[in-house]
Parts: sequence; C-alpha cells; structure tokens
Amino acid sequence: MSDLLGISLLILFGALFAMSEIAIAAARKIKLRVMADEGSKNANAVLKLQEQPGGFFAMIQIALNAIAILGGIIGEQTLTPYTSELVSLVYTGDLAGQISFLLSFLIITSLFILFADLLPKRIAMIMPETVALRVVNLMNWLTLALTPFVILFNGISNIVLRIFKLPTQREEIVTTEDIVAVMEAGAQDGSLQQQEYRLIGNVFELEARTLPTVMTTRESIVFFDVNEDSERICSKILAHPHNQFLVCDGQLDKLVGTIESKVILKQILETGKAHLNPDILTKEVVYLPETLTLSEALNAFKSASTQFAVVVNEYALIVGVVTIKDLMSCFMGDLVQFDGEEQIVKRDANSWLVDGATPIVDLMKLLEIDEFPDESQYETTAGFIIYMMKRIPKRADFVTHAGYKFEAVDIDGIRVDQLLITRLLDETLIDPKPQHQTDANT
Repeated sequence: MSDLLGISLLILFGALFAMSEIAIAAARKIKLRVMADEGSKNANAVLKLQEQPGGFFAMIQIALNAIAILGGIIGEQTLTPYTSELVSLVYTGDLAGQISFLLSFLIITSLFILFADLLPKRIAMIMPETVALRVVNLMNWLTLALTPFVILFNGISNIVLRIFKLPTQREEIVTTEDIVAVMEAGAQDGSLQQQEYRLIGNVFELEARTLPTVMTTRESIVFFDVNEDSERICSKILAHPHNQFLVCDGQLDKLVGTIESKVILKQILETGKAHLNPDILTKEVVYLPETLTLSEALNAFKSASTQFAVVVNEYALIVGVVTIKDLMSCFMGDLVQFDGEEQIVKRDANSWLVDGATPIVDLMKLLEIDEFPDESQYETTAGFIIYMMKRIPKRADFVTHAGYKFEAVDIDGIRVDQLLITRLLDETLIDPKPQHQTDANT
C-alpha cells in the first residue's frame, strides 16, 4: 500500500509540475497586466516569472525528470508482483517474467502519460491564467529551494545558447499583427461587435495610408480668383456649397489665402454683393506634404487648430486639399454616412462602378483581395490600371487580377473617371486575346 501511495503522490506531483510549466508559459501578458493593474499580486509574480523564465524551467525539468525516474523504479517494483499473478493465470512458461515486467511497464507509463502529463497540460492550456495565478507562489518557493541545481543547469543552458548566438530571454513585443489577431478572434467569438472590429481596423490604417488617398485632388479643387466679380462668386458657391475656398491670383499655385463661405454670405446680406478684399481673407494657410500619413495629418490638424489644409508636393505645387471631415470619413468608414457622392456603387452581386480616384486600400477591403501588384507604385484604382497597362487606357480597356476584371468605362482626356469592376465567375467567357487586355497576374 505504501508503494501504491508513493506512485499516486509521484503522479500528483508530476501533474502539478506539468500543469505549472504550461500555464506559466501560455498565460497571456495582456490579460495578466490587466489583473496586475487591478491589484493582483500573483499576476505581477507571473509576469516577473515570464520575464526571467530560465530558473523556473530549470527547476521544472529537474523535478519532472526526478519524478519520472522514481516513478519507473517504484512502479516496476510495485506492480510486477501483481502482474505476475495475472500472467500466471493464463501463462506459466519461461517468458512469464518478461511479460509481467512489460505489462507493469505499460501500466505505469500509461498512468503517468494520462494523469501526470496529458490531462494536466490540457487543463493548463484551457485556463492558463487561472492555473498560473494559483501555482506561481509554490513554484517560486520550489525554485528557491533548488537554487544550487537551478544555478548549475540554468548556467550551462545559458552558455550553450550564447555559443549558438541565441537569445537567453524572450522579448515580448506586441505587434500590430498580434492586436489584429486578437480582434479577429474577439469578432468571431462575439465579444467584439463587428462595427467595433471595423472601427479599430480603420485606426491601424491611419498609419498605412497617405494624404492622397483621402484628399480632394487638384483637378477637383474649386477656387476663387481674387479679381472675380460677385456674380461668378455666387454661382460657384451655389454649384459647389463648400465651407471653405481657396483664393488665388490667376492660377491655383498662386495662393493668396482662404475664405469661408459664411463670410461671403454675410457680405451679400449686408451689401448685396460679394467681393474678395484682402482684409477679409485668411492669410495663414496650413500646408501639408503629400507624403504625410493620415495619422501624421491628424496630429498636424491638432497642432494647427484648423479643419482645412492645402496639400503640396515636393516641388511646392498644390496637389489637393484635405479637411478633418475627409480624415474622419476614412476613420469611420461606412459606419457613418457623410454627404457626398459615393466612390463605389454596387450594380449587382458581381459588379461595381468605381470612381477612378478610389483608394486601392478601399478596393482591397471591398473585394477581399489580399494584395495588388507593386502596390507602392500607385494609390488609386485609376493608378492601378494605368500602371498595369503602362499607358493611359482607352474606353473598354481592361486588366484582370485576382478573379476580377477592371474595365475603364469613362475617360475624360487623360483622366480615368470611372471603372467597372466585375467578378469573373467563368473566365472562359472572356476572349482570351481581346484588343486591349492586360493580365495583372502576368
């Protein structure tokens, strides 16, 4: 009975150490930090153990190997007499001793695998933080008790790691990919609402997208000439009811200042006419380089305390204008509808009419395309088809990519105004050698 009790204790201690090893290693730092901030001392202890795991794992391996050796010795001596009696009931030949030994070995090994290894590790993987918090103090005490052995074996393992130029400690860096993976898991599990998931995803895109993907481009800018008469000023405001306008001297790149439409409205109400006197213009214009990311642009707006900025290129030419509303529409995505013409119009289940200025990142999300060829070479849908064809496309020119056909349907001079994107349900329906086809996959 004492031997059977010894085996039971060895299995119990083996389960404890196996469970502790997995739980400490698998416990999530993000969750532990939350518990630590709420005042959990054990969570702090687990975090410290994860930062310096060498001594802990050395102690675990010493304990597990000692238990395995003792289990083999005691188990064989304890079970062999019983297995011999069982074997003798059916066989009494020369191999009876070997069969009894093999049977006792299989029994003791199965017990240790099932109850000292498999089940404890599965429990620890299911709830690692709960188990880690319960065993961390005991593991620290045992590590301290076995300090001489821990120092010896941990020191030897560190020397081996340094010889092979491997790190001796784990660097825990939470990357964007880690956060996205957690969000996806939360969205699939239901703990994170779909709109929350999309909103957080849009936040990460602020650092990846640049101003040209959201700005009003140069050819679409409506501006006043400083010498324009009242009638033309009023007609422009009626046709393009913006909040703020650029005021230039003859051409767009000779910027004089900006003016708000409410200032012009006040003039009309007071005098009956609109005029662009220099004293009513805002001379302090915020300029932003076109290379800024949306995140950097938000910081620039915050510092300048303005909601309107002019985007310039490296040659100091105006390439567009951008507002806080433009940045917010990118950030909020389709969660909030802003006034204005939609860039993507769904025609049916397999086709979309897309503005040429639509950012390629918006198209990737809509069509669930992982990547486009040489994405760094262009930013818009029009830029994609121009890059792939190596020329300005003509009407009905198209390229195919990732199971979709991108066809130019509206060309204004050298500008690609609109494209028709169609999902290719059956590629055999397309003429294999159309006059203007370019395959993006080639």
